[in-house]
Amino acid sequence: MVGRVIAKYREAYSGLPKGVWMLAGVEFVNRAGTMVLFFLTLYTTRHLGFSLPRAGQILAAYGMGSLIGTYLGGHLCDRIGAYHVQRLSLGFSAIFLILLGLPESFAPLMVLAFLLGAAAEALHPANLTAVSQLCPPEMRTRGFSLSRLAANLGLSIGPVVGGYLALFDYKWLFWADGLTSLVALGLFHAFFATQAGPASAHYENARPERSPWSDRVFLLIWALSFLVAVVFSQLFATFPLYIREVYQLKENAIGQLIAVNTVQIVLIEMLIIHALRGHEPARVARVGVLALCAGFALMPLGRGFLYGAFTVVVWTFGEILTLPLLVTLVAGRAGPTGQGRYQGLLTLSFALATIVGPLVGSWVYNSAGPDTLWFGCGVLGIVLAAGFTLLIAISDREK
Repeated sequence: MVGRVIAKYREAYSGLPKGVWMLAGVEFVNRAGTMVLFFLTLYTTRHLGFSLPRAGQILAAYGMGSLIGTYLGGHLCDRIGAYHVQRLSLGFSAIFLILLGLPESFAPLMVLAFLLGAAAEALHPANLTAVSQLCPPEMRTRGFSLSRLAANLGLSIGPVVGGYLALFDYKWLFWADGLTSLVALGLFHAFFATQAGPASAHYENARPERSPWSDRVFLLIWALSFLVAVVFSQLFATFPLYIREVYQLKENAIGQLIAVNTVQIVLIEMLIIHALRGHEPARVARVGVLALCAGFALMPLGRGFLYGAFTVVVWTFGEILTLPLLVTLVAGRAGPTGQGRYQGLLTLSFALATIVGPLVGSWVYNSAGPDTLWFGCGVLGIVLAAGFTLLIAISDREK
């Protein structure tokens, strides 16, 4: 029995190109050092004495920078190559992270937060582009899932280490985060010292080149991705508040609930994606959005840590069946020299949702009540499933 399970894991991870593993390693190191963003509000309010609205404006500056970075990063991938974009992103991120810990006045912090957002978030479309170029079409979803797994593993380390560093001195956060970006850059350079990116690999049957703005199927995928991300953004916006106020669980329990998500992704995502390798991505994602939204919609129907963990398991299954498949759908729409623009716009949809989602979610939470928000997520799941049904119908007509 154990041997069979091990064989399944080995099969799920086997066959991926070496470069994809190297990209995942760089992603893990970079994410393991991610700690400044988690503690930026506490740093600016408790250490620097800013008001909460001012701290929110600094975070918003980062968000605006991320919008620029994701779009520009994707565009540059098609100009100078995804590998060069990742080098630039990691290098400038390290510089801006260290600089962000130096000023104690509002204006320079706003500027540096904006620049950091632009530099750091340019990495994501470049990483997705590189994976899509390295993997043959039948392996792309597994490649994207491996990248997600590495990011989730890293993010499970960064905030914990950052919390201990903050107990000594908040300034250590900026140096540690910046230095890990430099380490990630060093590893990236060692792995890919001579590569600019296989721009035309694995596109024997590529579609004719086109602008993503004129690709109506892609624009539908973009809209669906944005709505998925709006729902998912509640995990960081209103989910902790609801668990604290309604479930009356303390902060450590909230962290443990979120850890259920990470552990589930690490343990089973690659197995599930490998098992579904022969299925059409849009049909899998249609099931995924229903599970994702149902997990949130179930929250008002119970109480307690175990029930909360059950809802996390449900929406994490939805996340696993949705997010990697969205990237695969987008990769399938782009030609050999358009991956950067397509993946940049997809990443932009998530960046935009991290601004819109918390605003809409907190407004519904306060004005209509928290239960209305979660039931609304369930209704949105039905809308999203209908959207994927339309996407499947359009795609079938294109064949």
